[in-house]
Amino acid sequence: MKALILTGGLGTRLRPLTNDIPKPLISIGGNPLLKYTLDGLLKYNIKDICLNSHYLAYKINDFVKEYLKQHSEMNIKISFEKELLGTAGTLKHNYDFFCKEENFFIIYGDNLTNINYQKLFDFHINKKSFCTIACYHENHPESKGIIEFDKDKRINKFIEKPTQKESTSHYANAGIYIFNQKIFKHINSKKFTFPFDFGIDIFPYLLKKEKNIYVYLMNEFLLDIGTFENYNLAQTKIKEIF
Repeated sequence: MKALILTGGLGTRLRPLTNDIPKPLISIGGNPLLKYTLDGLLKYNIKDICLNSHYLAYKINDFVKEYLKQHSEMNIKISFEKELLGTAGTLKHNYDFFCKEENFFIIYGDNLTNINYQKLFDFHINKKSFCTIACYHENHPESKGIIEFDKDKRINKFIEKPTQKESTSHYANAGIYIFNQKIFKHINSKKFTFPFDFGIDIFPYLLKKEKNIYVYLMNEFLLDIGTFENYNLAQTKIKEIF
């Protein structure tokens, strides 16, 4: 299995902590956040990884070199972006890496999670899903991508960072997806030009096309390390979770 980890962001909400280090490399419990992501994938035998890099890219390169010394069974490709291509744009840019894979994972690099990737994959396959989005209950949905779904867990509405009036659900996008390879028939078209994103561009488009998109309701731990509040919370939770 293959996975794309999105690690190119600027980490502006965590400045000055991220002045000299990319957000995926900030220390949580004494280890870089990205180490937990890679270790989690390796646990479920997901060994072919693509990372995008942009901000302080050389530090991502250095980390990967050191990580591979300890985990030579992993295959990690780093895709440098001089200008950020957007979350979905990164996938399009790395078509050659994923084009022969029937299904693959996409993971946001600022997540701290112990998600069971095998359960997520099994759910995706059983539903014969075009795309599966992991989600969780969020008390402040206005800051997230909000999902509405039916009793079969098929998604019928996706709103990226809704207003209070628009927000009719407390189920939020966790930033962990599985896509079927058929996604490239859509994102490789001339309709989508760089930069473009999953939440803003791709998910609403796929719903209009009536594609089978399902939600995987997480009961595992997930924390978006995008604020100082969550960064500090992660330090207290890390030994309990891992």
